[in-house]
Amino acid sequence: MNKVILTGRLTADPELRTTQSGISTCRFTVAADRRFADKNTGERQADFISCVAWRQTAEFVSRYFSKGKMIALEGSLRTGSYQDRNHSDVTHYTTDVYVDNVEFCGSKSERNQEGNYSAPEPSAAQRTVQQAQSAGIDTQMNYGSLSDFEEILSDGDVPF
Repeated sequence: MNKVILTGRLTADPELRTTQSGISTCRFTVAADRRFADKNTGERQADFISCVAWRQTAEFVSRYFSKGKMIALEGSLRTGSYQDRNHSDVTHYTTDVYVDNVEFCGSKSERNQEGNYSAPEPSAAQRTVQQAQSAGIDTQMNYGSLSDFEEILSDGDVPF
């Protein structure tokens, strides 16, 4: 099985291109934090992972993500190689994640700053409170006085 799941931040704006046959492709790099910190410095290390998306996924990434934004993705690992243009005896090896699915995973405030989402519709309970407030009804809860409750000093005093 070849499956990759990553979360991290984009290191640069995604590069959207179109092939000669009109297919959209997008390259970007994700900085994914490692789970542990360096013993000597206490700093967290990160891996910089090259990713490639195609078609609608490529267009989605280029439209809604930019440098520094959090991204969650799922895909598969692909390796490749090519000959150096200047030195025919040198072969370069590549490893890329071919992206199948992408999701937002930043905080709500981060997403709202991007302008990607409109404000969510208020829930039925929130609408009820808003209507009550606009009608001049006090919506503050009154919990009474704490003197109505008996203080329990030990587990032995609990009645159950």
